Amino acid sequence: MEKLNGRITISLLVVLPSIALAGLGGQAFAQESPAAGGDIGSSKLIGAGMAFGLAALGAGIGLGFVGAAGLAAISDNPKMQSRVFIIVGMVESIAIYGIVMMFIILGQT
Repeated sequence: MEKLNGRITISLLVVLPSIALAGLGGQAFAQESPAAGGDIGSSKLIGAGMAFGLAALGAGIGLGFVGAAGLAAISDNPKMQSRVFIIVGMVESIAIYGIVMMFIILGQT
C-alpha cells in the first residue's frame, strides 16, 4: 500500500505542474515599447514561488522518510544520533537552496 501511495504522490508531482504549465502558453505579440511589457514581474513571482514551494515540498517529503529511518536507527544504536542529525541537515538544506534561488530570481532586474 505504501508503494502505491508513493507512486500516486510522484505522479501527482509530475502531472499537476505540467497541467498548470500547459495553461501558461498563449499568443505572442510584438512588444510596442519598453513600458508596455509589464508581464515580466508576474513571471518572476511565479518562478520564485515555484522555486521555493517545490524545494520545500521535496525537503518535507524527504525529511519524513529520513526522520522515520533516523529514529529507527537511533533506537537500535544510540551512537548513530550524530550521523542522523547530519543527514537530516543535508535534507533540510534543499529548502535553503530553494530560498536562495527565490531571492536570486526576485533580485534580477
